[in-house]
Amino acid sequence: MAKSTDIQVKEVRVYFLPVSTRVPLKFGTETLTEVTCVRVALRVEDRLGKSAEGWGETPLSVQWVWPSQLPYAERHEALKDFSRVIAGRWAEWSVWGHPMETGHSFQQYTLSDAWRTYNANRSGREMPWLAALVCCSAFDIALHDAYGRLHGVPTYETYTKDWMNLDLSAFLKAEPHRSGCFDNRYPADFLRYPRPETLPVWHLVGGLDWLDEADDDGSGPDDGYPVVLRDWIRQDGLKCLKVKLRGNDAPWDYDRLIRVGQIAREEGALWLSADFNCTVQDPAYVTEILDRLLRDAPEIYAMLLYVEQPFSYELEEFPLDVRAVSARKPLFMDESAHDWTLVQRGHALGWTGVALKTCKTQTGALLSLCWARAHGMTLMVQDLTNPMLAQVPHVLLAAHAGTIMGVESNGMQFYPEASRPEMDMMPGIYRRREGVLRLTGLAGPGLAYSGLEAARPLPEPEKTA
Repeated sequence: MAKSTDIQVKEVRVYFLPVSTRVPLKFGTETLTEVTCVRVALRVEDRLGKSAEGWGETPLSVQWVWPSQLPYAERHEALKDFSRVIAGRWAEWSVWGHPMETGHSFQQYTLSDAWRTYNANRSGREMPWLAALVCCSAFDIALHDAYGRLHGVPTYETYTKDWMNLDLSAFLKAEPHRSGCFDNRYPADFLRYPRPETLPVWHLVGGLDWLDEADDDGSGPDDGYPVVLRDWIRQDGLKCLKVKLRGNDAPWDYDRLIRVGQIAREEGALWLSADFNCTVQDPAYVTEILDRLLRDAPEIYAMLLYVEQPFSYELEEFPLDVRAVSARKPLFMDESAHDWTLVQRGHALGWTGVALKTCKTQTGALLSLCWARAHGMTLMVQDLTNPMLAQVPHVLLAAHAGTIMGVESNGMQFYPEASRPEMDMMPGIYRRREGVLRLTGLAGPGLAYSGLEAARPLPEPEKTA
């Protein structure tokens, strides 16, 4: 039955905010030196005519969402162009409901139609579905924010029967042995309340990053921020290090894990994770590295908390049985976990965890979370190097998700000054200290931006398609 609290989209504005990195970030076979963030303002009304505006932002990380031999500039412009296209679709979106309901419906029908239409004449240059989701995510995040602001409550308090028209069984299908587990259950039943006010924070050790003074050739930026891993650990009190690996050079990957692990032990860090970024083709590649670690460096093997996305994210095209890896260490889906149906598929193939990201939409992240938790999978929230406004929903998701260990947050490594206005207002989530982020100050209705959306002047809105 419809509720008076249901909302409908009335107006959309889109802004593009360019950001350059202070040091390069390697993604698989590509390197990121700049990114464009799409910021969205979305105005909604409820059935009583009340109106409110919500905000969302996502980095359009070309190399992550669209690995390809196509030129970077072509892919970058396509993502911006498609963002304008779906802005027009959102402005025309007339469906009423809670954001979980309208956001899901938009992705199922309107976004998928816009994506197919956009790709229809791009033979050999088709934009992946993951890229379409990332473009859509800022709009979806803004929708969830607007709903909470309109009703004067934190958005995470609205994922209940009192606010939603439909329970999770309308969106999710359980495995047969868990039949009925979504009946009369809502996202709040799988979330953590109250949220913690501090989160252990993960530092990303990129494939091009210098590890200690021996690597420093003097060419790094002289901007007051660390340039080698040891100094980052010391400055930020880091306890958790995510290590980017190549996935096609086993000696290099093994040596990288050994070097990072040794530095971690010497500097007091406790945990490692290994991210192969979809480049591995055979599970034996990973198991041989893990077995060698266990045999020759058991103290570093013990520090390895989980392994992240070694294999292609196209699960339907490459349905590898990965149980040999997950029998050794928890194995987390990331790029392959576009939505809950692929989480289900991954679960059947032996994946044991899901790395959630708000850049795949707030709606989709919550549905994947609920499916995974109902089926005993472990959760993590991973970064897309979120600066500025994008950091807030990212951190809130981690706080309410109940992750295996805090949250990854690396925007302060690769473009800290991009978030200077926001950091001045709320340093706890933009600056890592004593190995944690502090959520103090994230309060109020919606996604708790606490005025951060007004921290910087914006350019003129984009003309939408």
